[in-house]
Amino acid sequence: MSSVLQRLRGGNLEVFKFGTYVLFPIGWMYYFGTNLDERFSVKDFWPTAEQSHKIPLDKEEIDQELARMRMVDAVRREKRHRLEAQAQAQAEAQLQAQSQTQTAESS
Repeated sequence: MSSVLQRLRGGNLEVFKFGTYVLFPIGWMYYFGTNLDERFSVKDFWPTAEQSHKIPLDKEEIDQELARMRMVDAVRREKRHRLEAQAQAQAEAQLQAQSQTQTAESS
C-alpha cells in the first residue's frame, strides 16, 4: 500500500486524478447507456393508439369535438351552480338556526 502511495506523488497523482475524472463519467454513461430497452422498460407505460387522443382534422370532426367540449363544460357549470346553491342554502339555514337559538336564549 505504501509503495502505491509513494508512486502517486506529483505528476503521477495528477495523471491518476485526470484519468479518474475522465473515465468515471464515461463509464457511468456506458453502464446506463447500453441495453436501455431491457433495463429501464416498464410494461404498458406508453398508451396505445386506441388509448391516445385522436386529433380531429375535418371540419365536421372539429365541430363535433367542439360541441362535445361545450356540452361537458355546460354539465360542469350546472353541477357547480347546483353545489353553490346547495352550500348557500345550508349557510342560510345555519344562520337562521343560530338566530332562532339566540332569540330563544335571550327570552
